[in-house]
Amino acid sequence: MAGINKVILIGNLGKDPEVKHFESGSMVVNFSIATSESYKDKKSGEKITQTEWHNISIWREGLAKIAETYLKKGSSVYIEGKLRTRSWDDKDGNKRYTTEVVADNMTMLGGRSDSGQAQGESNANNSGAFEDDSSGDLPF
Repeated sequence: MAGINKVILIGNLGKDPEVKHFESGSMVVNFSIATSESYKDKKSGEKITQTEWHNISIWREGLAKIAETYLKKGSSVYIEGKLRTRSWDDKDGNKRYTTEVVADNMTMLGGRSDSGQAQGESNANNSGAFEDDSSGDLPF
């Protein structure tokens, strides 16, 4: 049976996105978003908020350029993508693993800011929704 690897998140950026440009001309945009849920503790009656942080990577060129241009700390975004786990070696030679969401679709939520006044005007229906239809393998 085939599996499904789909992630949908709505959250806020904790800091400005990090952009890396490669010699090949490709780029990646990385950022973290926070999602929160609140509930009432049954014993104390106290409201408890639990926050999770999610690492997001955007490799698709069109979507990465939009993220680089318009996203900033505090931006609210809707992200659709898939989970990927990659390994890397730290400075001591130890193998480390990172799980992140590789975004296929992004919608900027909230109102327009002064600096991003035209954020959706060049895209369909002015909704802030962006998809990159380019296909191809991710570079990892």
